[in-house]
Amino acid sequence: MMPGRKNIAAAVEAAVREPLALAGYEIWDLEYVKEGSEWYLRITIDSPKGITIDDCEKAYRLIDPIVTEMDPIEESYRLEVSSPGLERDLRTLAHYRACVGQMVRLKFFTAFEGKKELIGELASVEEDGVLTVRCPEEYRIEKSKISKANVYFDFDTIDLG
Repeated sequence: MMPGRKNIAAAVEAAVREPLALAGYEIWDLEYVKEGSEWYLRITIDSPKGITIDDCEKAYRLIDPIVTEMDPIEESYRLEVSSPGLERDLRTLAHYRACVGQMVRLKFFTAFEGKKELIGELASVEEDGVLTVRCPEEYRIEKSKISKANVYFDFDTIDLG
C-alpha cells in the first residue's frame, strides 16, 4: 500500500534537505499533489542570494536520483523544482516568520473586520499563530482565518527609467 501524500512529501523532504543545504539551498515548500490526471512532486527552493533557473536545474539534477532511488511513489509523477518567486506563497508559520518586515497580501475565509483582503507590513508572528499586520492601522489576525497569503510586491512602483 502506498504511503499517504503527506508521508511521501515528508519522506522526500527528509531525504533531500541535507544534500540541498550542502549545495546552498533551503526547502521553502514541498508538496505531492494531483492536478487533473497528473501527479506532481513540487519542491520549491530558496537561498539568501535568490534562485535562478540554473539553480533550479542544479537542484533538480541533485534531487532526481535521490527520489528515484527512494522510489516512494507508485504512480507516475512529474518532479518540479522552482523558486518561490517575488510574491511567494506563505503557508506555514516558518514562511510568515521569514517574511516579517515585508508587505503581505492576506485573503480571508470570511470577512475580517469588514475586509475580504488586507495588504500591509507583516510586523510580527507569535508562536500561537497570531500575526500582527500594519496597514497603517495595526491588526492582530489568527492564521487560521487566512485562506491565502503571499508576499505583496507593488509592480506599479517599479521605475523602468
